[in-house]
Amino acid sequence: MRAMTVIGLMSGTSFDGVDMALIETDGETVARIGPSSYRTYAEAERMVLRAALAEAVSLTDRNARPGALAEAEALVTRAHAEAVDTFLKAHGLAAGRIGAIGFHGQTVLHRPRERLTVQIGGGAALARRFGIPVVYDFRAADVAAGGEGAPLLPVYHRALALRSGLRGPVAVVNLGGVGNITYLDGDSDPVAFDTGPANAPIDDLVFKRTAERCDLDGRLAAAGTVNESLAAAVLKHPFFARRPPKSLDRAEFASLPLNDLSLEDAAATATAIVAASVARALDFLPKRPAIFIIAGGGASNPTMLKMLRTRLGGEVRTANELGWSADALEAQGFAYMAVRSLRGLPITFPTTTGVQSPLTGGVLARP
Repeated sequence: MRAMTVIGLMSGTSFDGVDMALIETDGETVARIGPSSYRTYAEAERMVLRAALAEAVSLTDRNARPGALAEAEALVTRAHAEAVDTFLKAHGLAAGRIGAIGFHGQTVLHRPRERLTVQIGGGAALARRFGIPVVYDFRAADVAAGGEGAPLLPVYHRALALRSGLRGPVAVVNLGGVGNITYLDGDSDPVAFDTGPANAPIDDLVFKRTAERCDLDGRLAAAGTVNESLAAAVLKHPFFARRPPKSLDRAEFASLPLNDLSLEDAAATATAIVAASVARALDFLPKRPAIFIIAGGGASNPTMLKMLRTRLGGEVRTANELGWSADALEAQGFAYMAVRSLRGLPITFPTTTGVQSPLTGGVLARP
């Protein structure tokens, strides 16, 4: 199959905005990495998404949209449509040149043990709006088959590593709202799982105390002192001892025991928990990676990177340092996954989600 030009869209568990990226791929190799962009959520939009997360806790039907969830789904669809429209115009791209859009949507609930995962956003509406096929709802088939439904992008990490000549063993650590790790060794199926909380509890802490969105550049954490006993207590949570496959809902570590600490010490301790949880994940890998590649928001946090280097001990580099994109990696990944879905290629594996056999996924919405 010839490579097609695809746009990927990602709104992560930090719900800070919509990432967009364009790549050319046949779903196996990556022929070209194109431009990327970002559409931030305004604070009023983030308030709607926060309300939707709270509403989603009681969901038992993944198709139900009670209360704030209906408003949030309309918002997510509208924000992604605006993002695509701006992206196409900014880069002089006609919609007819785009073979497909990979649309992750916004995760509001992820409970794979209950066979329940909910991503809101209208894939069919986007397909009608732009006249482009849209692949969406990537997690549902895996969860329905008994898999964890996450992480979803290890197969894209493998494609990037092979494109960069990295044979392995290599670890790609994505630190968004939740952390996950992908272990790569040549052409073998990737090994992957969620490592624990990442930026979500830090963002929530900072927002609660200051109304700011995040600990920008890790400045608060850098000014604080880690409470080692509290960090150690969090690491006793059963999740960290559980063998993979495993994945997390954003809310599982929403309330870290940091209320009695100053803002700076709380940020430092929450950041240390992220680094410690990634280090703990090494216990479940086939071999110790020769290099750790850090992506997601954590790659832009010097304090988190410093703590990771201390904990991991090996070569730690950011995705940007390798010529990848720490910020656009997930959006690129869902463009790649859209093509794999169109071709019926597997997107999840026994070694990544615990599904019984390699499985394709995604729902196709035609214009």
